[in-house]
Amino acid sequence: MAQPAQQIIIIRRKKAGHAAHHGGAWKVAYADFVTAMMALFIVLWLLSSSEQVQKAVGGYFTDPNGHGKDVGNGLRGAGSESLPVHKDDMKKLKEKLEQAVKDTGSLDRIKQNIVITVTGEGLRIELIEDEKGTFFESGNANPTGYGKDLLKTLAEEIGKLPNKITMEGHTDSTPFVGRGGYSNWELSADRANAARRWMQEQGVRADQVTQVRGFADQSPRELNDPGSAANRRITLIIQYQKQDKPGGDVEVAKAEGGEAKGGAEKAERKDDKSAEHSTSEDKKSAEKKGDEKKVDEKKGDEKKVDEKKPSPGHK
Repeated sequence: MAQPAQQIIIIRRKKAGHAAHHGGAWKVAYADFVTAMMALFIVLWLLSSSEQVQKAVGGYFTDPNGHGKDVGNGLRGAGSESLPVHKDDMKKLKEKLEQAVKDTGSLDRIKQNIVITVTGEGLRIELIEDEKGTFFESGNANPTGYGKDLLKTLAEEIGKLPNKITMEGHTDSTPFVGRGGYSNWELSADRANAARRWMQEQGVRADQVTQVRGFADQSPRELNDPGSAANRRITLIIQYQKQDKPGGDVEVAKAEGGEAKGGAEKAERKDDKSAEHSTSEDKKSAEKKGDEKKVDEKKGDEKKVDEKKPSPGHK
C-alpha cells in the first residue's frame, strides 16, 4: 500500500536589520538647549551684578559704537546716563579730551595752549593765553572764536559726566586799565563766568558747575614772571567723586586704632583664658585630691570590716 506524500513545511525568517540612520537633527536640538541654558545663566549673573555693571552691559547694546562696554571710564553708559569718573579713570578721560581737541581741526593751531594734567583735586584743564589773546579778547570777558570752539568741544565731553566741575579765572600782574573800580579781580571772575555760561549752552548741565573762582594775579603759573601772558588763563577742574577724596590718613589712623584696640582685646581675652585655665587646673587638682581622699577612706573602711570578721578557726 502506497504511503501518502509528507507535506513539506517551509519556515521563512526575516533577518532584523538596523534602524535607519537618524541624521544630525539631535545635535541641533542639543545645541539650542545649551545656548538657552547659557543665556539663562548670563541673565541670572546680570541680575546679581552691581548697578554699574548692568548699566555698562546695557550701554553696550544701546550704543552703536560699542563705547558702553567701557566700564568705569565715565564717558558712556546706558542711554543718556553715564558712569562716574574716579581717580583711576582720570588718565583715560585725559586721553579722551586730548583726542577730542585733536579731532577739532580749528584747534590744531592752539593745542600748545591747552594743558591737561591729573592733580590731587581732579583733572585740571588750563586754557593758557598768549600775547595775542587766544581765548579771550584783550581787556574784556568776551571769548574769541578759538575760545568758543574749545569750550564747546570740552562741554560736549564733560556734559556726559556726572562729576562736578570748578571754573577758575586768572590774570597777570599788570593792573587793569579801564573802567573805574574794575580790576583784575572782576576781570578774572567775569572770564570764568563767561566760560561757564557758554559751556552750559553747549552741553554742561546747570547743576554740574559747583564753583566759579576769580584769582586775579594771586595764583600765577609763572612764579618768576608775574607779568607773563601765561598767567592769564581759564582753568577747569573735573572733580573726583566724593568717595575718592583723599582720606587715607584718617582711614589709616582708624585702622591703627582698630588694630591697637583689637590687640588689647586679644591680650585681655588671652589673660582671661589663662585665668580660666589656671582655675580649671586648680579645680581638677582639688577634685583629684578629693577622689584620692575618698579612695583612702574607702580602703580604711574595708580594713576595719576585715578586722571585725572572725578568723576561719574561730567558733
